[in-house]
Amino acid sequence: MQAKSILLTGGALLAATSGALASGFQVGLTGAKNVGMGGTGTGLYLDQASQFFNPGAFAFAPTGFQVGGNMAIPRISFRPGDADSGQRTLQNTNVFPFSGFVGFGPKEGKWRLGAGVYTPFGSELHYQQGWEGRYALTDINLRSVFGQVTAAYAITPQFSIGAGVTTLLYGDVDLQRDIPVQAQGSTSPAHAQLTGKADHKVGYNLGVMFKPSEKLSVGLSYRSAVDAHVSGGDIALTGIPASAAGSFTAKSFDVTLPLPDVYSFGIGVRPNDKLTLAFDANLVGWSRYQSLDFTYSGGVLGGNASSSSKRQYQDALAFRVGAQYKVTDGFSLRAGTFYDMACVRDGFVTPETPDADRIGFTAGIGYEFAQRFGIDASFLFEDFMKRSQSQDDLISNGTTDRVAGTYKTTIAVPGVQLYVKF
Repeated sequence: MQAKSILLTGGALLAATSGALASGFQVGLTGAKNVGMGGTGTGLYLDQASQFFNPGAFAFAPTGFQVGGNMAIPRISFRPGDADSGQRTLQNTNVFPFSGFVGFGPKEGKWRLGAGVYTPFGSELHYQQGWEGRYALTDINLRSVFGQVTAAYAITPQFSIGAGVTTLLYGDVDLQRDIPVQAQGSTSPAHAQLTGKADHKVGYNLGVMFKPSEKLSVGLSYRSAVDAHVSGGDIALTGIPASAAGSFTAKSFDVTLPLPDVYSFGIGVRPNDKLTLAFDANLVGWSRYQSLDFTYSGGVLGGNASSSSKRQYQDALAFRVGAQYKVTDGFSLRAGTFYDMACVRDGFVTPETPDADRIGFTAGIGYEFAQRFGIDASFLFEDFMKRSQSQDDLISNGTTDRVAGTYKTTIAVPGVQLYVKF
């Protein structure tokens, strides 16, 4: 048995902490106003979430505090290569990403200082017992929290710059899969469980904004790549037969995953005092992720002291459009749509990331009272295209450590946010 098939899903935690806005493992859920407008934000300065989308735009944002949360409701199904065998539906579990930001500075001043925390992604999936891909993955549970401190300065009333330092504050993973060996007299195969915590890693977020007029704003931002690392992750094995015990003695693992950088461009247009239109484009540098490599401590796993699993991701584009309309001074309506291109190539799809081109639709409302306090609500629906790969594809690509078949995914995400302006 190849050791690479035992831990091939281990990098999902790391990728989940990247904070990218397109493809791969991410659902962009930072800022309810932004979510309601299709995930746009690079060319806007709606609120404190500008620290995430474009630190340069933060120089023009109002000061204040905001906190919000979402409930991500995924639905993923799998149909094996033999269509006559029927569809497998996951025991999907809801997860609850959140974000919070605070910003300070003189009301009419040129500078802003801020801080925030956010969860770029969290996931919990449980595949049906005995499913065809059980030797690649049976269960996955991911959690991650990022922090950011930000400073922005308006060099002129039309041009501003900003920078943020980002830190992976917390990340952990629980991954499980069956092993195709079985003890004598047992009715179930052996089982592997991997648990680990990600090391704290630091990156940065840069942005600029240009406002040629009060009706037009243009923004650029860059979020740096990060090499995430899990060191000393635990390996727990059960049901290993005595005859194979000598090949499964590893107790821990180390793995490093190169996470992508993100380039973003955005435009904000305000035809009048009531209407705001926005467009964003994101380029995510997933091509850094070509393989998932493990080293094992305390022995060997599957007869090997290290393993490698092909990924060969490609850079991915995303396009977003959104709008906000102020019905009254205190009440706003929002809507948007987006299209994200897959970073996973044909024949390289894995159970922990059944990635595909996807289209999304969003909506939102906002209510502000006393010109200081407010609440925003958002809703996002994301529909992934069907993604299929055959056994011949896997053999041709050398990716037989995963399973042939067709994946179909949808995600629904309601969210709410409270804020106060200083």
